[in-house]
This record gives sequence, structure tokens and C-alpha cells, in this order.
Amino acid sequence: MTISQSFVNICSDQLSTTRDFYVDLLGFQVSFDSDWFVQLRANDSGATIGIMARDHELVPEQARGAASGSYITIVVDDVESVFARAKDLSVPIAEEPKDLFYGQRRMLVIDPNGVLVDVSSPTAPPPTDLE
Repeated sequence: MTISQSFVNICSDQLSTTRDFYVDLLGFQVSFDSDWFVQLRANDSGATIGIMARDHELVPEQARGAASGSYITIVVDDVESVFARAKDLSVPIAEEPKDLFYGQRRMLVIDPNGVLVDVSSPTAPPPTDLE
């Protein structure tokens, strides 16, 4: 089996607000924009995020509720610049940047749909033993 693409779809009642959150805060670019689906891409990495109207017929019933039990991780080269931008944009910040034991500096923000977004930057090569 060959996997050709993988991305997360965020179910939303606020497509344009959600689109603008990821574009303005993280620099994603809009590759497709309609009244029921928006696709965003990071031009340098191929990372993709889909945003789908929560009430659209293609959204499975099980996915129409509030986000829970998962979060999105986006690795950037400078988490501190994203943190400054988040403050400028009045983005809800769940956790300010802090160093983690496995060689990353992480902050947590909340997108317009309540989705938790982990924005991280490498600080050192990852340890070989993550116990």
C-alpha cells in the first residue's frame, strides 16, 4: 500500500475565521476555498490542513461535535515569533512557550473551534532515550 497524502480536517462553523487563524498566525496558504471546504498548505513543507463546514453532508455524524481527545502539532523554526504573533492577534494561549525534555520548545494555542494546537520548535537534537 502506498499512502499518497495525509491531513487533518477541522470541522467548523466558522470557515473564514478558522482559515484566517491558520493563515495569519502560522503562514499557511489557501490552496482551495469554497463555502463548505477550505484547504491550507504550508508552502515549504507540504503540510496540509482541511477545514470543513461541520454541517456539510460529507462530514460523518461522529465528527460533528466539539473537538476532543486530540490536538494538532505544527513544528516551526521559531516558536517565540509565533508566540509574539499570537499575542498581537489576541489568540487564546493555553500554555506559553516552555522547554520540554525531548529537545523541543512548545506553546499551546486554541483555534476558533476549540481545537488545541501545539506549536513547537526544536531546541536540540532529540535524545536517543525518551524514557
